[in-house]
Amino acid sequence: MTTLEGMIALVAGATRGAGRGIAVSLGEAGATVYCTGRSTRGARSEYDRPETIEETAELVSEAGGRGIAVPTDHLEPEQVERLIARIDAEQGRLDVLVNDVWGGEKLFEWDTPVWEHDLANGLRLLRLALDTHLITSHHALPLLIRRPGGLVIEMTDGTAEYNAANYRINAFYDLAKTAVIRLAFAQSRDLAPHGGTAVALTPGWLRSEMMLDAFGVTEDNWRDATERIPHFAISETPRFVGRAVAALAADPDVARHNGASLSSGALAREYGFTDLDGSRPDAWRYMVEVQDPGLPANADPYR
Repeated sequence: MTTLEGMIALVAGATRGAGRGIAVSLGEAGATVYCTGRSTRGARSEYDRPETIEETAELVSEAGGRGIAVPTDHLEPEQVERLIARIDAEQGRLDVLVNDVWGGEKLFEWDTPVWEHDLANGLRLLRLALDTHLITSHHALPLLIRRPGGLVIEMTDGTAEYNAANYRINAFYDLAKTAVIRLAFAQSRDLAPHGGTAVALTPGWLRSEMMLDAFGVTEDNWRDATERIPHFAISETPRFVGRAVAALAADPDVARHNGASLSSGALAREYGFTDLDGSRPDAWRYMVEVQDPGLPANADPYR
């Protein structure tokens, strides 16, 4: 992997899951990474989970980069403005912005029509998924475009192709995950005249901390869950999509992807990186060819 030493990145929503995996992978390549979120060693978000941004920053530094934790609620414009002012004062530049803020796992109801879904939860889900990204880009992009080559990555769930053909859980979730892809496209048009690039990126079936807890397994014995959920065999660690981000950040010709909807599995084939176990799980191709048609689970040809 090409080194990212000297590169300054902001991972908005770096507490856990994909955000943490991205931050650590950028650190693995030598970048300085500002890690933001609401869960700190002094206070927890409504998730009430043990992961903190301080821990993420420490993992970034242990991986070889420099991690800097900054508590930030990305729904609060004043907090985001202060965050960007701090990055400007300390670094004078911003090379990579990863908009990974989400926070909606406890807010959506599976397969529930819009008139039955809790309205307050649905609207908050949209605010967390969209307003946070717009607020962060509004304040961060003036710093990012000071130098040509800036990269914005909008994290979502599903590719544009997959989401266009499939209804994703419910109206609120479907709208959120599709809108983020369109946001990446819109920003690609804004950034192009300044030499910048924006893309949407999705992981596959992510073995996040919350997912492992939900299935009653750990990263060491995650395959035990495939006895109950066979298609979980295609899952990937958060570091896999993290390495996808690092590969994009290191690519001098990344502008060829401007406005594109990308996935960790497809980028692994292009750039040659692997997950921590040496595999290259291609979850979205697996879903189309195996899971959605109702075929028996067989992830080996897709890893």
